[in-house]
Amino acid sequence: MKERRFVRELLESKQRILVLSFIVGVVFLFLVIRLWHLQILNADNYQAMSENNRLRFVPIAASRGAILDRTGKVLVSNRPSFSLAVVPQEVTDKEALLTLLATLLGLDRADMAERWEKNKGRAKYYPIVLASNITRDHVEIVEENRMRLPGIEIEMKPVREYSSNQLAAHLLGYIGEVSEKELNSTGFEDYNPGDYIGKNGIERALEKELHGGDGGRQLEVDARGRVLRTISESYPTVGNSVVLTIDAAVQKQAERAFGEQAGAAVIMDVTNGEILAFVSNPGFDPSLFSGKLPPDIWQGYLDDKRHPLENKALSGQYPPGSTFKMVTALAGLQNNIIDDSTSINCSGSYDLGTSTFKCWNKKGHSSTNLRKSLRESCDVYYYQLGEKLGVDKIAAAAQAFRLGQPLGVELLNERSGLIPTSDWKQKRFGKRWYHGETLPVAIGQGAVLLTPIQLASMTATIANEGTIYRPHLVKRIVDADGKTLKETKTEVIGTASFSKESFRLVKQGMYAVVNDAGGTGAAARQYDVKVAGKTGTSQVVKLRDSKLGTPYQYRDHALFVAFAPYDKPEVAVAVVVEHGEHGGAAAAPIASRMLRAYFDSKKPPRKDTDASSNEDEDEGNDENNVPASINETRNNGDAAHD
Repeated sequence: MKERRFVRELLESKQRILVLSFIVGVVFLFLVIRLWHLQILNADNYQAMSENNRLRFVPIAASRGAILDRTGKVLVSNRPSFSLAVVPQEVTDKEALLTLLATLLGLDRADMAERWEKNKGRAKYYPIVLASNITRDHVEIVEENRMRLPGIEIEMKPVREYSSNQLAAHLLGYIGEVSEKELNSTGFEDYNPGDYIGKNGIERALEKELHGGDGGRQLEVDARGRVLRTISESYPTVGNSVVLTIDAAVQKQAERAFGEQAGAAVIMDVTNGEILAFVSNPGFDPSLFSGKLPPDIWQGYLDDKRHPLENKALSGQYPPGSTFKMVTALAGLQNNIIDDSTSINCSGSYDLGTSTFKCWNKKGHSSTNLRKSLRESCDVYYYQLGEKLGVDKIAAAAQAFRLGQPLGVELLNERSGLIPTSDWKQKRFGKRWYHGETLPVAIGQGAVLLTPIQLASMTATIANEGTIYRPHLVKRIVDADGKTLKETKTEVIGTASFSKESFRLVKQGMYAVVNDAGGTGAAARQYDVKVAGKTGTSQVVKLRDSKLGTPYQYRDHALFVAFAPYDKPEVAVAVVVEHGEHGGAAAAPIASRMLRAYFDSKKPPRKDTDASSNEDEDEGNDENNVPASINETRNNGDAAHD
């Protein structure tokens, strides 16, 4: 019995030893695997986490380069702003910290939580910005509660300051925080969450030049986040500055001249394509976009029927109306269908088949030649000319000016406009072009669409008799020391190959528009400079109820193009007043104000102190700044329809 018991106990002991050995082996294997996972597979990760327990990186944002006008006037500079940031590795209770921040500072807890969540992966070794543009009061509260806010830092970042408020807002653009989509896009590899970048305008188009290079400090901190020493430091590099071609004085007068009206205007040098003023009205306050835009202001922008956020000078597409008649006239001269003595009889309308095409002057213009057709903007003259030319010859003349395609200005999202052809209609709608569709095209209606910058380029090309320059807004780029890094060269992008005689005849007609009795553009006259121009009115809807009055959104657009001086052209201007109805009454006075500002800027300053009074003092008294000829036209009703 004893031997059996001994054998049984021995077997049981061996079994227990085997089980225990197996358990020990499994535990040991687990420890080996875990050790391999910690020391080999994730060694770099845990080493970085260990370093982060005692190291902190504090980014130093670079100052963006300034934006200046052609005279050196600073349009956009920088001012300091404060951001609230968090170092996630130093936070043990995220939810409690966010609640405390929301309570102390009155900030949106959900917004801070969303920022944290979005950027926690990308910002592993970087502070995450929870709120931008916080106030100095917020900064003081954070400093007072520093011990209660582990991982919280205050960062100082430069944001934009616009010296002239809304001046040239669409041209200059605005900055905002880089979005998650942008961070994941090509070209934004060096950006971090919370960085400010250009969102539109020059700020966006020249982001790489303006941004500069960020710096930072590597600090050693204790367990409470207190700085012990600076381990390394790199200094930020200031972004390059941009000198624009625009003249702030001309730009200001143009925007004042628009008042509350919506529209766009461009004035450019006919000898090199430099844009001296680039207006889209109404404007907006670009400084608001650096932080969180108040919802009521944003909604106000969206509800405004004048569309203040749209860059109308670049992307607004309008029927050019009678300003297109110069192109039709040049097509007729080139194809030997008309000359300076060709006359037609305008009775107030023109019949083609079963359709009647009316002239704006219901009584008609009687016998009309080329000069008179432009001076008084006779529609019937161009109906008959268009019928003889056909749409494709008119289109060829327009395309000779590079109309219907982007001109390549530096800004993004330039629209192309539209010059219809018979092939275009066939491809677009699968239908052939009908003869009667050519007549509206001949007077700049129908499917014809042009942008204000194209209108200015067309007018400049007529003024210089055929050379098409690429319009440009950037004069040069300079570094922080003022050294020129890049200068925009004059670029010829095409030639409108019409004869000198054809240009001469059309320019004579444009001169008559402004200076002859009965001309539709009398409001653009200058007392010391000869101006040549063309008015235009383009229909928004075909039929209107004249008895009940036309709602704003259905009123005709008013246009005016001009160049000056007539004998030796220097500048061309194009103005579009949305729903302004008559070019001679609404658009020509604005062009006159722009031309006046340009030619006044060329005069040497007067020495007497009275003459050098602050130009802002008369901002609300625009009527006093309008040349007498404009007021005379307004009062006596002398101007014609266009």
